Amino acid sequence: MFPIRTVITGTGSFVPENKKINSEFAIHDFYDEHQQRIPNAAVDIIKKFEQITGIHERRYANKEMNASDMAAIAASVAIKDAGIDPESIDQIIVAHNFGNVSKHTIQSDAVPSLASRVKQILGIKNPSCIPYDLLFGCPGWIQGLIHADAFFKSGQAKRCLVIGTETLSRVIDCYDRDSMIFSDGAGAVIIEAQEGEAGPGILGAVAQSFVMDELNYIYMGKSYFPEADPRIRYIKMQGRKVYEFSLKHVPEAMKACLEKSKVDIRDVKKIFIHQANEKMDIAIIKAFYMLYDISTIPVNIMPMNIKELGNSSVATVPTLFDMVKRGTITDHALKQGDIVLFASVGAGMNINAICYKL
Repeated sequence: MFPIRTVITGTGSFVPENKKINSEFAIHDFYDEHQQRIPNAAVDIIKKFEQITGIHERRYANKEMNASDMAAIAASVAIKDAGIDPESIDQIIVAHNFGNVSKHTIQSDAVPSLASRVKQILGIKNPSCIPYDLLFGCPGWIQGLIHADAFFKSGQAKRCLVIGTETLSRVIDCYDRDSMIFSDGAGAVIIEAQEGEAGPGILGAVAQSFVMDELNYIYMGKSYFPEADPRIRYIKMQGRKVYEFSLKHVPEAMKACLEKSKVDIRDVKKIFIHQANEKMDIAIIKAFYMLYDISTIPVNIMPMNIKELGNSSVATVPTLFDMVKRGTITDHALKQGDIVLFASVGAGMNINAICYKL
């Protein structure tokens, strides 16, 4: 019996058409966590925001489109790319954090699960195709791959659809400058269990969780606007805490993943890291290489799309991977045999990483 390899056979993504550029926030008044109006003009706040995050624009879903709708579109592209019969899918794993949040409502909807809705939209009748949702913060999609890999190796599944989808535009506080970070989107992959010692597949994975002092670095809280309804909650984060946490722990997890995979860092061709904040991601990659006493980061090691797409949480990594695979990001390409690293960090605080050979 040959060992089981977990192989990505198809990718897909959905990027909403609605583009919101930074200058559109210039009409906003911003407040701090103490509900005090920030005295700087919005244009000054936006300029500083661009310098720190690297984000110039983001995408929002149309009002009639939900997270499960975007997930199904991305899934359809991945299924077509893999050239498979949807009825042959054993599991549909949908990573998200807020369920379906309808425009102008204050309550999310995750019953039935988003994965069940995706199964219905795709028209999959097979009762043995098991759909379920996964909540793990921004690292949710990568965690979905880790789940599927375990199912493959235990013989419980042979083909899975793993999706990351989110409509963060519907849980942001427009009076909070951090609201400019977040966006909407969906990314998906078909992964399959294949036998054989050689060839593509997951080489190793690491997942970690820190829930003591770190638990509320990203949380749901009331609006910063003094007159807002205190019963309504929005996504909030302690930006400095998240930055410091990520810079310390993510490089260490990435290194642990490479060691577990028995891969030399010099053999890594691309790093697909969660598109959270350009400055933070660059700092993480620098710190990662410094763990190996390498002070110069390889050219084009880290593709990014955060400038145009913002932070869509669980959708960032699969969307970025799909775009590079399809050759839509300048100066980045993949070829058979390349070794890549997926890594993410987010609410929990959770971290994970996967080393993968194409």
